[in-house]
Amino acid sequence: MQKVLVIEDEQDVREIILDILEEEKFYAIGAENGRVGVQLAQEMSPVLIICDVMMPELDGYGVLTALRQNPATAAIPFIFLTAKAGQDDFRAGMGLGADDYLSKPFTRSDLLQAVTTRMQKQATLDQKLQQKLSELRSSITLSLPQELTGPLNAITASSRLLMDASALMEQDEIVELAENIHQSSQSLYRLVQNFLLYAQLELAEKEAPERAKSARTKQTHSARAVITELALQKMQRADREADLALELEDAAVQISEIRLKKIVEELLDNAIKFSQPGTLIRIVSLVKEETFALHIIDHGRGMTTEQMTSMGAYMQFERKLSDQQGFGLGLVIVKRLVELQGGVFVLESIPGQQTVVRLVLPLAQVA
Repeated sequence: MQKVLVIEDEQDVREIILDILEEEKFYAIGAENGRVGVQLAQEMSPVLIICDVMMPELDGYGVLTALRQNPATAAIPFIFLTAKAGQDDFRAGMGLGADDYLSKPFTRSDLLQAVTTRMQKQATLDQKLQQKLSELRSSITLSLPQELTGPLNAITASSRLLMDASALMEQDEIVELAENIHQSSQSLYRLVQNFLLYAQLELAEKEAPERAKSARTKQTHSARAVITELALQKMQRADREADLALELEDAAVQISEIRLKKIVEELLDNAIKFSQPGTLIRIVSLVKEETFALHIIDHGRGMTTEQMTSMGAYMQFERKLSDQQGFGLGLVIVKRLVELQGGVFVLESIPGQQTVVRLVLPLAQVA
């Protein structure tokens, strides 16, 4: 039986609601005040909470605030029950995260309709979440082995050659094979980390909304310093320092330094990988209207409309990432990171000419 918690200080009203719910085959639990209600919600994990607003000790707003701050109870559907049905009261409740509002006096039909509507919506959300989880598991199962094959084959071949023929090799040949093994292992490590990161990002707001909300409060105090340092390092490693053009306005940005670095790293890796040495890679930032805009432009092979459309749907693991010509997962992660911060991600490309990635992030909020 599905558990429904009723928090109501008026005994007669509470018992009427409990009787109606029990007749509809719910396991109805009553709480005589807000503090008891919060405790029971944490202990029993009901599928729905019906709560009066005006109560002694802890009122309905306090109950809802306490439940929304606890990850274990944050997602439980919540219906306010009150004799105060003013617009201000309605907005206050909804602003705290209530799902519905039922005004006293109410009929049996009113109560059951509110409960049924909320339960149906929650069931739909749960179904979508399970479908998303199923797709994610299936996609990773199908795609991850394919993407692991390349680096693993390189590691296996190079290490086998070292074991079988190292005695006949020159020192520089041994060093070259060791470098190949190291580079392949680094590629393999990064690929696995990206798959794990994407899975975490996709599930962040669905399974850990408070953790996702907390991540959005972090800031980078100097975006220009972070971008400049990382860009110089990556271009030097690629032996393409002369191809880098930085045109950066500085700002404090509402994103953690780790996430900003990940965004720049993935975008620059694509720009380097898919453009020829000697062609320019520009990184431009602008501060305008409380936002920080970042553009990364390369003059490489570009992307087709089909590839960009596929990327825009974010998750296309059922298509081989190689079919997306190496662009897929890195750009997917960037897009998700930007959107989780409340930002905007735009991709523009002309095949054989250039690719422009434009993203907009909010400026840091002043405390």
